[in-house]
Amino acid sequence: MGYKIKALVVEGGAMRGIFAAGVLDTLIAYNYYDFDFSVGVSAGSTNLVGYLNKQLGRSEKIIKHYATSDNFINLTRFFKGGHLCDVEWLWRESYHSEPLNNHLFTPLWVVTTSVISGKAHYYKMVDQNLNHAAIIASCAIPLAYRDYPIVDNIPMTDGGIADSIPVEFAYRQGARDITVVLSRPHGYRKKSAHTLRWLTSLAKRYPALYQAMLNRHIHYNRTLAFIDSPPIGCKIRVISPPKSFPVGRFTRSQEKLDLGYRQGLKAGMRFLDKGN
Repeated sequence: MGYKIKALVVEGGAMRGIFAAGVLDTLIAYNYYDFDFSVGVSAGSTNLVGYLNKQLGRSEKIIKHYATSDNFINLTRFFKGGHLCDVEWLWRESYHSEPLNNHLFTPLWVVTTSVISGKAHYYKMVDQNLNHAAIIASCAIPLAYRDYPIVDNIPMTDGGIADSIPVEFAYRQGARDITVVLSRPHGYRKKSAHTLRWLTSLAKRYPALYQAMLNRHIHYNRTLAFIDSPPIGCKIRVISPPKSFPVGRFTRSQEKLDLGYRQGLKAGMRFLDKGN
């Protein structure tokens, strides 16, 4: 048998990204970089930036310290018309305060969603030239972040809307051995978000984006089905949090984040112990 192209895919999920931070720190600690390329969405993309720069503990620190700051999550600011989650502040502050060595060990693709078409866009990061706008856009949760970052002259938003777990993109790039780090426990299935139907202003201004948000659960669950039953000749390995994983999208409790991170470390070790 010939060599199979290997890919690493990391899901987002805002503060739930603390699990992937733990998984990736274990891989960094054991110098495990047996992938030809990586694909990240939202917090998954920022976690991968730290992993591919071999900077142990960077993502953990960003989530536990910077992302729990009132500068990032601020309900009062949101009610006054500002951001609930200021992702641009978080990226810029962490980028300058926790500098990267700017050497990606393998190519990194970052996923965004076009506000105009509702379709996923994929941006390839290169050494010394990270596409800051694409990374910020990938993390920009609609409504929680009130702006739409411009990438290649297109307003973009959270990549998780159009492609939450981009394993099929990795497959289309030729990967036949794919490792996926999820931010939800095994067996999770996304439900329809009925509350979105109240967002009539969004529906009128950005109908394609609104429709993508309504259909997100359909695409998400189809992706999980792809993971469970990949095409012949394709192997997919899944690393997911245990059912006791206590972290939600906006969790700020240090105790819960500590536990979620430790669960990620242990899951990373189990992955390596299986002979990877």
